Amino acid sequence: MLVLSRRLDESITIGQEITVKVLEVQGDTVRIGIEAPRSVPIIRTELYEEVKEENRAVMHLKPESLNGLALELRKKSEEKNR
Repeated sequence: MLVLSRRLDESITIGQEITVKVLEVQGDTVRIGIEAPRSVPIIRTELYEEVKEENRAVMHLKPESLNGLALELRKKSEEKNR
């Protein structure tokens, strides 16, 4: 891991297309801005980990469980469309 120190309004460049800039520092909170092409997904790590865990849980479901889940989702969708 590369560790860099930056001050307010300073930035770093990753590759040729991504720039990360320090926008604000308040106590132990740092606000950063990220400039990147729309094709580059940017997601908070805690959300990424949550989605990863949910995907793992779904992979361990048995096919018959998925059929029941599909029926339940279909019912909810039909109720919303009424």
